[in-house]
Amino acid sequence: MSSDTAIRRAFAALAVLSLIWGYNWVVMKEVLRYTDPFDFTAVRTLLGAASLFAVMLIRGTDMKLVAARDTILLGLVQTAAFTALIQTALVTAGAGKTAVLVYAMPFWLLPLAWLLLGERIRGLQWPAILFAAAGLILIIEPWSLGNSRLGTALALAGGVTWASSAIMVKRLRARHRVELLSLTAWQMLFGALALTIVALLHPSQATQFTPYYFGALAFNALLGTGLAWLLWLYILQHLPAGVAGLSTLVVPGVGVVSAWIQLGERPSMLEAAGMALIGCALALLSLHSLKRNPPAPPT
Repeated sequence: MSSDTAIRRAFAALAVLSLIWGYNWVVMKEVLRYTDPFDFTAVRTLLGAASLFAVMLIRGTDMKLVAARDTILLGLVQTAAFTALIQTALVTAGAGKTAVLVYAMPFWLLPLAWLLLGERIRGLQWPAILFAAAGLILIIEPWSLGNSRLGTALALAGGVTWASSAIMVKRLRARHRVELLSLTAWQMLFGALALTIVALLHPSQATQFTPYYFGALAFNALLGTGLAWLLWLYILQHLPAGVAGLSTLVVPGVGVVSAWIQLGERPSMLEAAGMALIGCALALLSLHSLKRNPPAPPT
């Protein structure tokens, strides 16, 4: 396969991945008509972990558990806490708005990495932070939160939790040699087990086992986790990290458009302006990453 063909396929994979992850916000919102958020997160993460172990079998990846204590702690944060927060946020907040607030994660990651890892904020990262801060204020509208106050807070907490888990991954991989796919599968399994315990203890109405419910589970486990990871690994193999990071720009955009079309969640003028500012900020971060890690010339 020529280099140009591989790059074109990688961009096609990036497009498919962004569509899957972006539309999944609508799926996660709609499935709440049939099930409790804790019940759904428990089942979908269990199935997601199973799909990741299946991907490892297909790829012949070493399944050995490395750094058990750190991996369990990561699972409690990255899978249990993060997944529960975003799924619960969708109970009261719109799918598109939640997607944008959660995908503002890089702007929580920058100060956390500065404080905890000593990574300096440089160049285009500064205007990106300013754009993101202004965008978040316009989306959150702290002067008029209304009924979505709890959902907005949970979505923001989800972004902070995601950023915290990224710091944990950096520290863990600095101390231990571990395959990223294996680490993801094991931490998801431990997080899923914790969510299962919470779901069993949390009182809720019985799940309605409708075709949409099973379709949502299949979408999350098979497409949103199993296929998505195969696509992501292929993308990382053929595209520089900065270009691969463009998915953080496209995914929330797909979520907003999908929620607008299917759920009728039309953003207000202020929300639309805030989303545009966050989109600009994410684009600046991708450009910064490309400048620091330019693509290698084709061989």
